[in-house]
Amino acid sequence: MRRPKARLVAATFFLACLFPTLAASLHLPAFTAYSLPNADSPRISERRGVTGWTDPTQSINWYGRIETPGDLSIKLVLSLPTKSQSRLRLTVADHAKELTASSQSASEKITLDFGHFPIASAGYQQFKLESLNPSGQVAGDLDFLILEGTATERAHFNLKERRNAASVHLSYKPPTKAALAAFYCETTAVEEPVNTFYMACGWHRGYFGMQINSPTERRIIFSVWDSGAEAVDRTKVSTDNRVKLLGKGDGVFSGDFGNEGTGGHSHLKYPWKTGETQRFLVTAQPTNTTFTIYSGHYFHPDSRRWMLISSWKAPNEGGWLRRPHSFSENFGGNSGHLPRKALYSNQWIRTDSGDWQEITEASFSHDATGKSDRLDRWMGIEKNTFFLSHGGFLEGSTPFGQLFQRPAGSKPPSDLNSLK
Repeated sequence: MRRPKARLVAATFFLACLFPTLAASLHLPAFTAYSLPNADSPRISERRGVTGWTDPTQSINWYGRIETPGDLSIKLVLSLPTKSQSRLRLTVADHAKELTASSQSASEKITLDFGHFPIASAGYQQFKLESLNPSGQVAGDLDFLILEGTATERAHFNLKERRNAASVHLSYKPPTKAALAAFYCETTAVEEPVNTFYMACGWHRGYFGMQINSPTERRIIFSVWDSGAEAVDRTKVSTDNRVKLLGKGDGVFSGDFGNEGTGGHSHLKYPWKTGETQRFLVTAQPTNTTFTIYSGHYFHPDSRRWMLISSWKAPNEGGWLRRPHSFSENFGGNSGHLPRKALYSNQWIRTDSGDWQEITEASFSHDATGKSDRLDRWMGIEKNTFFLSHGGFLEGSTPFGQLFQRPAGSKPPSDLNSLK
């Protein structure tokens, strides 16, 4: 009985996103909001919105860009336990209003009208909802905010359930058409939110970089894809199509991965530091016309020596490195509101004849999320190096495909030639 209503709500979200000037109102689903400061509490899901909100130190936050300064009328749709109340505060553009919601039954949908908020200038706005209730009291299960008024014209919000910032990429332009036997890149993290992967050395068969998994765990990751077309389950990949582990460094874990293609995964748990440059080198050694050995080398900051993360024998290859690139990824949606930024510097390739050549040109690209859902994504030149940045709901964006050129250095690092 409720399915037609659900379809109507979904259609309203879709039309409000594509044609905000025609919509009578903008509906911001609760599942597009972020919880602060603890991203995992309360629960936020596409199916149920915001639920389990009992901690008054946590706030619920929506973000979006207002293109047309003017007036916003804001309402909140929520539900509460039977015969209960909740005191809530909404703050937008430095204006705050407090209201009390009351419920007679748990199935009742309550519309709380916060009234009008003036938006003085165009730009991203934060819609912050706070609980003024005692700890342990349910603040409300949230469905959506409703925005009305002149300031909704051409307003831009991500109305999809995917709350990740867009993934962003550097596609390098090698200075030669010769075969690439090695690819070197240095990466310096500027921001450090969890669920971030700053990938330094990517190529057509794998990726190599540094990841922030939690407030207490960081990793150096090197992975190589299998052959074949299986995208999810590695148990479905035949032995002939699997990459094979040939060796790994001390303390390195190795195993399988799936759900993004399949392959061999390895990582070193190591607390690399934000603001300190990390060094990465990936090499290719064709063994015949069928196989290539790919190896990932990491310069360990403590020992001040290069270490092998792992080496993998990849089938259906027999060639060299192709499509050198770097990227930055936000792999967890609950932190998609936080800014991410890293510097990518001192890129060099070694040809199959042993010559080192510097890469000074790269172009910008992003994933599907960056096309229209999240426009806070950038590439540029800073401190004579490339940078990638995404997230944070900050102003500006970089056009897809834009080419950048950094200043050339003098010579490649002297300690790379012994690494194979």
